[in-house]
Amino acid sequence: MAAAKKAVLGPLVGAVDQGTSSTRFLVFNSKTAELLSHHQVEIKQEFPREGWVEQDPMEILQSVYECIEKTCEKLGQLNIDISNIKAIGVSNQRETTVVWDKLTGEPLYNAVVWLDLRTQSTVEILSKRIPGNNNFVKSKTGLPLSTYFSAVKLRWLLDNVTKVQKAVKEDRALFGTIDSWLIWSLTGGANGGVHCTDVTNASRTMLFNIHSLEWDKDLCEFFDIPMKILPNVRSSSEIYGLMKISHSLKAGALEGVPISGCLGDQSAALVGQMCFQDGQAKNTYGTGCFLLCNTGRKCVFSDHGLLTTVAYKLGRDKPVYYALEGSVAIAGAVIRWLRDNLGIIKTSEEIEKLAKEVGTSYGCYFVPAFSGLYAPYWEPSARGIICGLTQFTNKCHVAFAALEAVCFQTREILDAMNRDCGIPLSHLQVDGGMTNNKILMQLQADILYIPVVKPSMPETTALGAAMAAGAAEGVGVWSLEPEDLSAVTMERFEPQINAEESEIRYSTWKKAVMKSMGWVTTQSSESGDPSIFCSLPLGFFIVSSMVMLIGARYISGTL
Repeated sequence: MAAAKKAVLGPLVGAVDQGTSSTRFLVFNSKTAELLSHHQVEIKQEFPREGWVEQDPMEILQSVYECIEKTCEKLGQLNIDISNIKAIGVSNQRETTVVWDKLTGEPLYNAVVWLDLRTQSTVEILSKRIPGNNNFVKSKTGLPLSTYFSAVKLRWLLDNVTKVQKAVKEDRALFGTIDSWLIWSLTGGANGGVHCTDVTNASRTMLFNIHSLEWDKDLCEFFDIPMKILPNVRSSSEIYGLMKISHSLKAGALEGVPISGCLGDQSAALVGQMCFQDGQAKNTYGTGCFLLCNTGRKCVFSDHGLLTTVAYKLGRDKPVYYALEGSVAIAGAVIRWLRDNLGIIKTSEEIEKLAKEVGTSYGCYFVPAFSGLYAPYWEPSARGIICGLTQFTNKCHVAFAALEAVCFQTREILDAMNRDCGIPLSHLQVDGGMTNNKILMQLQADILYIPVVKPSMPETTALGAAMAAGAAEGVGVWSLEPEDLSAVTMERFEPQINAEESEIRYSTWKKAVMKSMGWVTTQSSESGDPSIFCSLPLGFFIVSSMVMLIGARYISGTL
């Protein structure tokens, strides 16, 4: 019997989407933007001390190999020829910092994740060295001095890890964010791997001048970072190198396929949502929550706690576009916390069912400041609180309050963005895994009091990386001309409560946020030692009592 004929499709483009919680590989039809197949692997996070968040770079790399292999197998089962994959894009969690040995290909320490807080004292020491009337760090980078960005994480590694110090001295060390680690590894690693990053990821390191689009000598001197370990900075859409498949990977058909797109995950989502016009904005709901507004070819500096960042540069000879960004540290991570730490749900999807049972938080407010508060506060001393508890409160109310917290945090960002831009958004475009939760989307529309618009295909981060890869010079299988971009069907959520109720709930949330601040001293956030219990008696006992109450009621079956 003759073999089944392979399906004939337009050129295909693959996208590695490496996030904080999971890795995925997705394959799109470049002519229709249709998602043909994908595979996802969850990634472990390690918490060696209070406030520390790490991941294993080798586990991240292996998860990429596994996702590529499984997706190629699925395409084969669909009778789709994987030799049609003409390019691969990379999208990644930003700011997460890796240092590795260029001779062996081995990481010299775990990846220090963007959420990590160990560098708070480093930030405070450096802050004292910035003149009050000339914040040259912010004027060059668009970023506040914070634990969030890569420079201070790299400084910590250089100060505290002997293997890193030795490798730098012996000229064996390479630094990169996750995109650099993956591209170097996928293009050969120790055997000729390409050490590069793109402008969007570089703009999140705090070492990159967003005006000149180069590593900044003054910034590197300020943070005492050797420039020789930094990757080459490229545009977001060009051929960086060709895939050299690991011996462990069966998908050998991808050998020699160009890696030609690279965007930090939030920039990738902006491209995937086709926010190419000045003033267009999108909000992505992942581990954190990130609202970006395209400000065109000009840098707009915020007076209300937002970041100025590089949105994209889609080609070596193409102009750079900028964005204002509001960053929320904890969004989907709060659902994972309810699942893994409190055990009140078994799967992340259950949160919608619990919230639906009650339809209200019944006056319970949850501020998930597990890593301090990011925009618009930039307050590292904040910690998570649940307040407004009564004997009536049960796990359904806590679940509802967790979803509301994501929406309230987005409202704070949107308010800041409206004040900076001067033209309030008429609707909010959304994407990310959490947008599958219809209660969350309706709550978001109610709390913002504007419509929320969600594309029918929510994988816009991967789509953006695929678009950049397919449009690169030398690939040319994806047109970014407005008339050629595929129309996307949208689901729309309209506000269903009155404006007065929305404002009352929001003002109560703001009251809860104020109560979350000032819990932590520098010593407790850095040391991870028992002194935290001495320095924070009130916060510790409130949270402990809440957890014990929930635990007891959960066990007894009354929760």
